[in-house]
Amino acid sequence: MAASSDVRAAMAGVMPVVRESLDRLVRIPSVSADPSARKHVDASAEEVARQLTGAGLSEVEVVSADGGQPAVIGRRPGPPGAPHVLLYAHHDVQPIGEPIDWRTEPFEPLERDGRLYGRGAADDKAGVALHCAALRALGDELGVGVTVLVEGEEEIGSPTLAALLAEHRDRFVADVMVLADSTNWRVGQPALTTSLRGGVSVVVEVGTLDHAVHNGVYGGPVPDALMALARLLATLHDDAGDVAVTGLTRDEADPLDLTEEQLRADVGLLDGVELIGTGSLTARLWRAPALSVVAVDAPRVDGSGMLLVPTARARIGLRVAPGEDVIAARDALVNHLESHAPWGTRVHVTPGFTIPPFAARTTGPAYAAAHAAFAEAWGVPAVEVGVGGSIGFVAPFADEFPDAEVLITGVEDPDTRAHSANESLHLGDFERACLAEALLLDRLGQTG
Repeated sequence: MAASSDVRAAMAGVMPVVRESLDRLVRIPSVSADPSARKHVDASAEEVARQLTGAGLSEVEVVSADGGQPAVIGRRPGPPGAPHVLLYAHHDVQPIGEPIDWRTEPFEPLERDGRLYGRGAADDKAGVALHCAALRALGDELGVGVTVLVEGEEEIGSPTLAALLAEHRDRFVADVMVLADSTNWRVGQPALTTSLRGGVSVVVEVGTLDHAVHNGVYGGPVPDALMALARLLATLHDDAGDVAVTGLTRDEADPLDLTEEQLRADVGLLDGVELIGTGSLTARLWRAPALSVVAVDAPRVDGSGMLLVPTARARIGLRVAPGEDVIAARDALVNHLESHAPWGTRVHVTPGFTIPPFAARTTGPAYAAAHAAFAEAWGVPAVEVGVGGSIGFVAPFADEFPDAEVLITGVEDPDTRAHSANESLHLGDFERACLAEALLLDRLGQTG
């Protein structure tokens, strides 16, 4: 076990190359949801492979399964009898949305006021850099065996992940998994994520006519599809703002010190806009279902005609609480939409991906080692939090390797704005997170 002062010094020494490597990754527009960006996703995987090799991994390979997006697997054996640790991140990123909403170029990393701006700077190319930083800092002193998996399709629900796990199962066997794709409680306050909500995606289409017609001639008795879709979507929440789909579960959560004032500031809620739902804030964020309309297909306002729209579509995202059966939740949502068709309109629902929820065991030796490492690196204890998002890799891995401890860490904070415009990484917290992972791996090598 290296002295913590030696690990700190080593980390300070490798951070310049780690930062430069992160900048290179951010410059690659690896948007997995865009078929035309496949060459960029491929380039991103190749860059990840180069960085893992540079971090000291002896076996590095770019792989894919069932025609899916490229993932990178790197391995380095440990000393005889040492535990084996799987480090996970993903190199694909979300689309940028509307370019006008960005204050910087999305794929040109820019440091300003202690934060690094760019798509993927935090979610989750910083996770790749985090693992490389820990491996570089420990170097020959690394006392554990390591496998690194950097996925290339997490942002589209990991559709070929099960096939990838099955094909390379022997390479993923581990005693501990460290997944770097989550958030900290706030800037300067680290967190370990102990639960994740599951995810469901569906597309609902409403039809009222076989072609568009003049709204002045036929408006009144004839419903248009966009109006009917709006009415259908309104049935998904009750008057308090809780999800109104029958049969979904919810539970309580530690309220910690989250206040309404803090939450409003974190998300940029406009003055006068009320929070929705019932129960504690953390329960609503982590342990209750949440439903949002993430996209609508409809005529654009600019250039639109005075017509009754014949069809309209919306994509709906549903998050479900830990312990929920995600397939049953998807079926409940589909049933709700089909059974609430307004005015006899034709409603067709196309189910999309599902991601199971997850709840971690928090009593093992790896959790104790993580708490000690985080407290040392950050100077304050880590809190245990839930996260309302979903990560497709976690539940399949936990099911396949039930004896492994799963640690979910991350570099994000409430102002990261992952998935939205102006995504950024707090560089001070990033360096502390890198040090924490290096100290964790060092402790795991000592404790076994």
